[in-house]
Amino acid sequence: MTQPLHWLVPAPPKAAEIFAVYQATHEFYREAQYREALEEYYEWYEQTAAAHRREAEKMRRDVNIFGWFTRRDR
Repeated sequence: MTQPLHWLVPAPPKAAEIFAVYQATHEFYREAQYREALEEYYEWYEQTAAAHRREAEKMRRDVNIFGWFTRRDR
């Protein structure tokens, strides 16, 4: 057998291919982290807004003490 058996042993990947795979993987995980952080922010914002709406409704039902001094009935 004088011919090399190059078809049995695959050639190692080129550095550019390895870097491209690494970069794509890194970008994917960074995008996943960004979306997770954004989703957490949306949940926090919704909870905070709901708490503010409840507090505003409670304040509307309170007695208007300032109105006593300005002679307004609200």
